[in-house]
Amino acid sequence: MNRKISDKKRIVIKLGTSTLAHKTGKLNIRRMTNLVRVISDLHNSGREIIMVSSGAIGLGSGKLGLSEKPKETKMKQAVAAVGQCELMHIYDDMFEKYSVTVAQILLTKTIINNESHCENFRNTIETLVGMGVIPIVNENDTIAIDELELEIGENDSLSALVAQLSEADLLLILSDIDGLYTGDPRTDPSATPITYVDGITKYIENMAGGAGTAFGTGGMSTKINAGKIAASAGIDMVIMNGRNPELLYDLFEDKEIGTFFRARS
Repeated sequence: MNRKISDKKRIVIKLGTSTLAHKTGKLNIRRMTNLVRVISDLHNSGREIIMVSSGAIGLGSGKLGLSEKPKETKMKQAVAAVGQCELMHIYDDMFEKYSVTVAQILLTKTIINNESHCENFRNTIETLVGMGVIPIVNENDTIAIDELELEIGENDSLSALVAQLSEADLLLILSDIDGLYTGDPRTDPSATPITYVDGITKYIENMAGGAGTAFGTGGMSTKINAGKIAASAGIDMVIMNGRNPELLYDLFEDKEIGTFFRARS
């Protein structure tokens, strides 16, 4: 078993809506403040951090006083436009306190499926990281009519594609549960944690459930799919709980945190 996280340098960190926001959809200020502080510290230690952040629709819904995520595509786009502005303003303000500069990159499947566009993305990532900037990536939810329904669809898979394109050493998905379990720990009291996965099999896939929250689009199944994308690119993945950002320090000191998915070489 090899889960030497301390050696990883380029890290893609995916932050889910359930990590960033309360159930109301409004920002969890304490948790996000702690996340930014710890991520800034990891960045200062010499690691190259690339973030994939959910939360635009959730924050937009909260700011607009909506009780749940809208279902109509045009409403999702409108709410995402409000929330994306809010999200990046918050990130810029919070990271600035630690003298860390952030940049926004919006992707679509059209870009990812076009090799010349992918090359432009890689060049942008390399340039930003080389300047000590933390890129914050999200899917462009506000433009194309069919994008929210037919494109990448959720940020777990997007984060894996970003990890692949940026040649990351590790994909780190912060969720609202501690990792992969034998069942859904929120409904199954007998579910037990799985700390190490040596390849994603049908057995592992069958453990995955559906979407987790009213504002999120992901669930364990999308995280397993992200693991498959990452593994195919030779990238290890960790799923862990984002509730306590201090655990990131333990993870990078090679302590057993969350579920480690080993990429087959």
